[in-house]
Amino acid sequence: MAKKLSVAEKYIRDVLAGKIVTSRLVRLQIERHVKDLKEGDKRGLVFDRDAAQHVIDFFPTFLEHVEGTLDGQTFVLEPFQQAKLWILYGWRWKDTGFRRFKFAYNEIGRGNCKSTEASGLCLYELLGIGEPGAHIYSAATDKDTARIVFDTAQLMLKRSPFLRERVTCYLDNMHIPGTAAKFEPVASGAELLLGLRPSFIVFDELHESPNAKLWEVFESAMGKRDSPLLYACTNSGYDRHSICWRKREYSVKVLEGVFQDDTWFAWICGLDEGDDWEDERNWIKANPGLGVMVKLKELREAAAKAKNDPASLNSFLRFRMSVWTTSDVAWMPPHIWDPCAARVVDRMALRGRSCFGALDLSTTTDISSFVMVFPPVPDDDFWYVVPEFFLPEESIQDRVKRDRVPYDVWARQGLFNLTKNGRIIDYRAIREKIHEMAELYSIKEIMFDRWNASDLVRNLEEDGFTMVKWGQGFNDMHAPVKRLMELTLEGKWAHGGNPVLRWMALNVVIYMDPAGNMKMDKSRSKEKIDGMVASAMALGRAMQVPDAQYTRPYVVYV
Repeated sequence: MAKKLSVAEKYIRDVLAGKIVTSRLVRLQIERHVKDLKEGDKRGLVFDRDAAQHVIDFFPTFLEHVEGTLDGQTFVLEPFQQAKLWILYGWRWKDTGFRRFKFAYNEIGRGNCKSTEASGLCLYELLGIGEPGAHIYSAATDKDTARIVFDTAQLMLKRSPFLRERVTCYLDNMHIPGTAAKFEPVASGAELLLGLRPSFIVFDELHESPNAKLWEVFESAMGKRDSPLLYACTNSGYDRHSICWRKREYSVKVLEGVFQDDTWFAWICGLDEGDDWEDERNWIKANPGLGVMVKLKELREAAAKAKNDPASLNSFLRFRMSVWTTSDVAWMPPHIWDPCAARVVDRMALRGRSCFGALDLSTTTDISSFVMVFPPVPDDDFWYVVPEFFLPEESIQDRVKRDRVPYDVWARQGLFNLTKNGRIIDYRAIREKIHEMAELYSIKEIMFDRWNASDLVRNLEEDGFTMVKWGQGFNDMHAPVKRLMELTLEGKWAHGGNPVLRWMALNVVIYMDPAGNMKMDKSRSKEKIDGMVASAMALGRAMQVPDAQYTRPYVVYV
């Protein structure tokens, strides 16, 4: 009599029949499993249905969800999760009975409960699999990330009367009294991890790992166990030199049959090459929990934002669609920037208005920028941008030929202040221009790059201006860069269509760290972006000053 198909087996059947949409790589893993059912015996492999079902049954028998909309509900694994664990835990070596897979790479879109599932697996490995003196570790680049899986597992355990009677919990340790079995979170600082005897390791958010050191420490220690498993779960990343990318590339080669490695398991969800990310029918490839764990409405909202914001698009593709992107993000397309030119910037109408200035001095032979940003006032909710650009007059023709940029045309239009002191910028001209602007506007503060201070900054301080250091890193630049894009999308960033500032805006490339923080990056931008950097600096300070939205009384300077 044929055995009744499990939920996992039905999912596998329906994927192969085309009834369920998955990524190409998930399908390859399923096809590999089916092929091994027919041929694995030749390589000493055997599939144990009871072992496969045992891990799946552990979740609803002992665990419940502890966060989100599923909080308090019995932890029944979704069919895609059951299929994954069915394959991962079912295979054994015929001669020893030890598990087949020593390494597992799991890549999936954010929100599909990968870390929560990993927490449940840690408890199963501690209590359910029967490994004598099991040593379980939740590993990550930093302790806070490592604690995500550990803390969730601890909360699950405390909600289970059966499990909490058998495990003692401390801040950084869970253990079974009277045995050597334990579960702990660990982070980088690999020199402290030598001597470990891990039986199961969850490596969470592998894409954030800066190097292979932690992975290598655990991999070398796994030889002390008969049946260990290193389980990496991650979002997609961007660094093609990272340990995560190398493990992903190896996984792909195993799934495609380039490498024969019976110890390596991979489950990679994400858009396939050529897929249209705007086509909702493709979203399930990266989000197999769509409709249960991932809400369609929320995903649609994120996609709508990504359409108009290149920086948001990169984040959307990486974290929600499991697409490996680059760290460089082209930031400001013309169709977003140009509509803001509709609001006329009347410099004389801004007389007496409060503003924040910012200097980007670059080098003495390059473009220098001084930008003033005017916050909204009652009855006028626009942010006005007034830029001043500086170049040495003597070198302008050489620059036109070298850069193929119409500096000379812009200079004739009055868009550049040409300094007269040879082939370098005379900072005295910048100082004089700032004094000229102060006769018209109430310049509350002037930002400057803390790493590029000069005599000009000291001279301006002596002149009575309030000079404020402003960094170019993520800490100082993320918030204003994000807000500048928001204001542009809202049509509130009134730049008046200045051609030089537009050229710089279209040149901006954003560098994004693994956490999604942004900054403008001169080294990656194809041409000059100085005016945009200064704009962000001035905007950033205006965002910090509580009364920045209010104007000062109009003053006539004599």
